[in-house]
Amino acid sequence: MLTVASELRSVVVHAVGAVCVRNCEVDLPAEASGPVRVRVTGFPLTAYGDRLRARVVSGGAGVRVTDVRPVVDVEVVDDADLPDVLRDLEAAESRLRALRERRARLDAELGRIAGLEPVSPPVRRGDPPRTAPVSALLELAAFADERSAVLHERITACDAEIREATRDVEVYRFRLNAGSGAARTERARASGTAVVTLEHTGGTGPVELAVEYHVPGARWAPMYQLRLDEAMTGGTLVMRACVAQRTGEDWSDVRLGLSTADLARGADLPELKSLRLGRRQSAPAHAGWREPPTGLADLFAAYDVSRAGRARPAYGEPAAVAGAPGASMEDEDPILYRAAPPPAPVTPAPAPLAAPAAPGGYGGPPPPAAARSATRSRFRRGASADAAEGDAYGGAGFAAFQDTGFAPAAEVEARFVDADEAPPAPTEPGADLLDYAALELRGADDEPQARGRLRAAASGPGGVAAEYRRRADEVTRLTLPEHALAPRDAAGSYDYRFDAAAPAEVAADGAWHTIPVCEIEIGLDPEFVCVPALDDAVFGTVVLANASPHALLAGPADVSVAGEFLMTVPLPTLAPGARERVGVGVVESVQVSRNAHMRESTAGLRGGTVVLDHRIEVEAVNHLARPIRLDILERVPVTDDKDVRIEEHDGAPRWVEDTELRDGRHVAGARVWHVELAPGERGNLTGGYEIRIPAAKAVVGGNRRV
Repeated sequence: MLTVASELRSVVVHAVGAVCVRNCEVDLPAEASGPVRVRVTGFPLTAYGDRLRARVVSGGAGVRVTDVRPVVDVEVVDDADLPDVLRDLEAAESRLRALRERRARLDAELGRIAGLEPVSPPVRRGDPPRTAPVSALLELAAFADERSAVLHERITACDAEIREATRDVEVYRFRLNAGSGAARTERARASGTAVVTLEHTGGTGPVELAVEYHVPGARWAPMYQLRLDEAMTGGTLVMRACVAQRTGEDWSDVRLGLSTADLARGADLPELKSLRLGRRQSAPAHAGWREPPTGLADLFAAYDVSRAGRARPAYGEPAAVAGAPGASMEDEDPILYRAAPPPAPVTPAPAPLAAPAAPGGYGGPPPPAAARSATRSRFRRGASADAAEGDAYGGAGFAAFQDTGFAPAAEVEARFVDADEAPPAPTEPGADLLDYAALELRGADDEPQARGRLRAAASGPGGVAAEYRRRADEVTRLTLPEHALAPRDAAGSYDYRFDAAAPAEVAADGAWHTIPVCEIEIGLDPEFVCVPALDDAVFGTVVLANASPHALLAGPADVSVAGEFLMTVPLPTLAPGARERVGVGVVESVQVSRNAHMRESTAGLRGGTVVLDHRIEVEAVNHLARPIRLDILERVPVTDDKDVRIEEHDGAPRWVEDTELRDGRHVAGARVWHVELAPGERGNLTGGYEIRIPAAKAVVGGNRRV
């Protein structure tokens, strides 16, 4: 088997997860023909083994890939290849363990010193009274105090060293976790390998292979940088991406793609079968499987008999007899302590029922009605025989219960008697059973329903792979940057792929990395907006038009004018050709002032109508060195009362109704002046309106308002 190393060439990051492609070059042997197996190394453990794909990119005429399977290799890492932070962490942990052991020894010694007590010699009958050994007691107390003081000093110093060592361990552990996930942090490290089977006709020469695999633990979010010139008439919009990944391998010098599609959602189209009218129908497609052989349950009958006959203890006391002291133990476990009966004579027993197929396994069609009725009658006829032969191994009753998996009596009765009402067994195998190389034949020690049948081998990540995938899933819980949205939330049902213009570098540390993607074609139209009734400040805006053939995803945009950063604004999702106004802040060089006058009078017969005449005067001055377009917004009252009339005055220049959407909605009664101001020009604008109401009514809040 050939072993080659692979190199990561391209990565496509989806909304969650990524698709990676590794390339390798294989020199096929000239003397061999037929299938050749190649071990391609370098895959992370987080890769999904059931989503491996391999193809021949170039070279090797007549070479094709017939199979690709994942395997796990374990290699011992030399100390020289381990990162410095790992060695520092191990040294700090060793020092911390030694300090804790020293602290425990000091505590034990302090306890022994505190437990020192004077012991008086035994007093015998007839001995004269003894004087108290005061000097000895004082010397013992002084020794205990002196030794305790020394031990307390050592314990205090040891506690300080333990705190320092604990802090060092936490610092090194944080550095190790914050580092790249591709670093070798284990002395015995498991790595992924793909075994590719090639079919060739004996040709020679190098063959380039590309192996594609899916990995979790990768995210991205769009960001933008809007660069405007000083006049704000031209600029560029650069798309950037915040990419975070912890897939277990660093992306170094790779072609990076960013997709809004959901990697976990299947995109397979349903197959619609044609319906033909007439007797001649098309032959059914080959299913790729066949029903299990008949009499499969009888294959293990003799094995069950022999295994049941050997069910006795290998060591221990002989079997107890009636009335013996071991009778109570016999009741607890009759199989272990009761002597096995002699084997029954071999007689042709009735054929046991076929075990039902396990979920997702091979299963034949349901038996015909005649067979079901015969089965029910045989089960009922054998009820009395089961009572007599239930204790004999290999009897009909034992075989019936053995075939049903020792199910409860009610379940067995329902399985045999209610066979007509039971749903038919599945006649189509699952997709996992069509992977022939991954199937295994269950043995005699397996469950009765699975013995002698093909099942998919137990697959799934081991303990190390599961831990790596758990770390990779931490990327999904990262907080997005301000104003940023996930691609699925920004795009909705729209799917597109953006390709980075240059090779990218993204470390597997689980942190956000900013990657420049591409420059987007846009159209710019500078405008200045002022609402003097609320604020006399003039705000600069840029009407941004999406001139690219694809949608513009929502995300934050850093706005800079003439190389100076102004602010970060949220940019909504823009379809191709859509326009959006982007604010760039207050423009101090353009000034607007507003004066309003209101005069109240009466009109009509006997003064039955109150007239509220509003006059508005606006002055605008352009101190910029370039001509500008200024939009000055006003608002006219609106009413739904038929007795109230609102009449607008002819202004100079005349204002018009504002039909544009402001903050995504239309403002009722909005009016706008579109003013073109040359450099240094001063413009005066006038307008107004009258409110005519009956004399018996008044405006809510008072008539005299401007």
